[in-house]
Amino acid sequence: MSKPNSTPDLTQRPPRSPRVRLGGYVLLPRILDKGRAAIAGKLGQFTFAGVGMDRHFLNFTGIEFEALKAEIAKGGSDSEMLGWINANA
Repeated sequence: MSKPNSTPDLTQRPPRSPRVRLGGYVLLPRILDKGRAAIAGKLGQFTFAGVGMDRHFLNFTGIEFEALKAEIAKGGSDSEMLGWINANA
């Protein structure tokens, strides 16, 4: 998988809005930002633990948090992550 262009530093700016969509999914871009930042140690005040609003996305897709976290850690782009989500939802 290709690396995302940059890992968001959520100590400097917030993740994408929960209203931003990726492949029709709300919350997904925000979850990806938080996951990438968490892996890089730049999560700031945000949480990435499969709770809160993130839990709504996980429940809707049926994807387990640990599986999503492991896939994000592989460094795929947004489009690659969307493909994985669609294949596993």
